[in-house]
Amino acid sequence: MTHGFFIVTSYAVTALVVAGLILRAVIDHRIQTRALAELEARGVGRRSRRG
Repeated sequence: MTHGFFIVTSYAVTALVVAGLILRAVIDHRIQTRALAELEARGVGRRSRRG
């Protein structure tokens, strides 16, 4: 049980880092979605749709 605190702390820090990365990805996705919608509203289309 001498290593229990270290193990629990390590898992807690890892969980916080993973949660932070997920949150960052979600926020970035929302920002990119808004930017894409703004560009499309101005008439800039996606290259993948052409053809």
